[in-house]
Amino acid sequence: MKQEKNLAPTSTRTLWKGAISFGLVHIPVGLYTATRDTGIDFDWLDKRSMEPVGYRRINKATGKEISPRDIAKGVEYEDGRYVILTPEEIASAFPKITQTIEIEAFVDAEEIPLIYLERPYYTAPLARGQKVYALLREALHKTGKVGVAKVVIQTKQHLAVLMPCGRALVLNLLRWGGEIRSFEQLDLPPLGIKASRITAAEMDMAVKLIEDQTQHWDADGFRNSFAEEIHKLIHAKVKAGQVHEVVKAEEARPASQGAEIVDLTALLKRSLEGGSSKKSAAKPAAKAAGTSKRRTA
Repeated sequence: MKQEKNLAPTSTRTLWKGAISFGLVHIPVGLYTATRDTGIDFDWLDKRSMEPVGYRRINKATGKEISPRDIAKGVEYEDGRYVILTPEEIASAFPKITQTIEIEAFVDAEEIPLIYLERPYYTAPLARGQKVYALLREALHKTGKVGVAKVVIQTKQHLAVLMPCGRALVLNLLRWGGEIRSFEQLDLPPLGIKASRITAAEMDMAVKLIEDQTQHWDADGFRNSFAEEIHKLIHAKVKAGQVHEVVKAEEARPASQGAEIVDLTALLKRSLEGGSSKKSAAKPAAKAAGTSKRRTA
């Protein structure tokens, strides 16, 4: 894959530690952010005092601020009718933290519609996982497959796809099937040239127009013009001394890291020697062995 120019610096802060798991193989990895936000984040300020303006808990009926202890979490299941869930009930539904990117299936890369892709993360091998990491990466490259997996990050379960990208394995979080709205209710033209009453001449001209504007992919050729213009205005105001001091709120402490799973060399060897044929019987034993070898980070 082509290396993009002018990429943002690599983030070396480990967000999550765990393992990629498929068959009997466990590859210890860390998770790292693969993107940065280049948009403009406008903060609310009181223009009279240059103090930050935050969000308040307001009762929409009375307009009065209420205490956090008086807030309940409810889910509307019919118009105006809610089911209230206690913190304990919500906690019991949280997925179990396994620190594992568990690949459940391999599929052809082109089978996954782009609409499902949500957020990418880099993975990088930890401990003795370099060779096994490279093995999975090269096998995916060779077969044109990607791994569909489930992973829990900060108590939230995600569907994800593990795909090779240059020297890295990228974990791209996916939207769940139920999160994608159907287009069936939209007034869309039917599929097919004849069904859409497209003439041969119209199709030839459309194809030629596309071919004339076809080029190789280059992310640097596309710019966020709004963000660039705002940054220009910011730099001009800074240069002119039009800067205001604002009292900053305290930053939240980073969440503690989870457990690190060490490389299971014996299971890797068994898997490569034919353990995959005994996958259904051996997988529980593999998980049990992985649990016994975990240590707290």
